[in-house]
Amino acid sequence: MAEIAYCVKCKSKKEMKDTEKVTMKNGRQAMKGKCVTCGTGMYKIMK
Repeated sequence: MAEIAYCVKCKSKKEMKDTEKVTMKNGRQAMKGKCVTCGTGMYKIMK
């Protein structure tokens, strides 16, 4: 399933491609990917 996150370049919510689950420095989980439209890096912090 494709993750949806906010793209700051497109200024709207878009799907992410090439997603991977990462752990941030503070220990929280996040999804890291790229915008399907413009290719900008995107993050979505998970619950």
